[in-house]
Amino acid sequence: MGLRANDLHDMVKNVFEVDTYQSKMGNDEDIVVVSFTVTEEQAAKDLVDFIEKGYGFVLDADQTPGEVEKGAYKVFVEMERDDKIPNNISSLLDGVGKLAEIDSFRFRYHKSFSSYEANSDNLSEMIPNNSSAYDTTVNEARMDNFKNFFSNSYLESSEFFGDELIIKKAYADPIGFTVKDFDETQSVNQTLSEKINMNDYPEIMFLTKYLGDYNITKFGDKTLTLENNGYTLVVERL
Repeated sequence: MGLRANDLHDMVKNVFEVDTYQSKMGNDEDIVVVSFTVTEEQAAKDLVDFIEKGYGFVLDADQTPGEVEKGAYKVFVEMERDDKIPNNISSLLDGVGKLAEIDSFRFRYHKSFSSYEANSDNLSEMIPNNSSAYDTTVNEARMDNFKNFFSNSYLESSEFFGDELIIKKAYADPIGFTVKDFDETQSVNQTLSEKINMNDYPEIMFLTKYLGDYNITKFGDKTLTLENNGYTLVVERL
């Protein structure tokens, strides 16, 4: 029996990635890779099967062989990079949204901290539809993604799973955050309404030793800001 509406309720994250992972079908400049985060292995298998059978424009759909993080599996969807990409992704999201009961998706492009509403305007504007545009877009994205932000850190790895960021330092346990905002520091400061929390100094010291020379501030009970080179990442600990 095939999947029906709501069968994957609460099993698919509403934030997906585009061009974050390499294509296995060809060159990255020719193929768009869309990746979903799924919380159960069988659900990931079912989603792959649904996508492969339901969309003629999909070149390949696959999943990670195991968990990429505790309780997280990746489903990869590859399709040709052309002017039909916005419509094809919208069609894909319509089907996945009905299965997972998601009304509104957001996406990150090429590992950016910032996520955007997956509407037709943003998909058309932000996802390159030819090889020449791909090279330019990726180079611009690298100026605004987590690799650059954490380039001076002690981290061994950092990866997104929907709206969750998992960072890992060698010989230390991973740390998870929910990403709330990422922008130039001046812009972020204008959006913070909570007062600075001066009582959680041990947590600030721990994170400073874990990350390196970053300006870390806590606001209220949960919100943390990590500042580096004029940009600020706003997160909450998982």
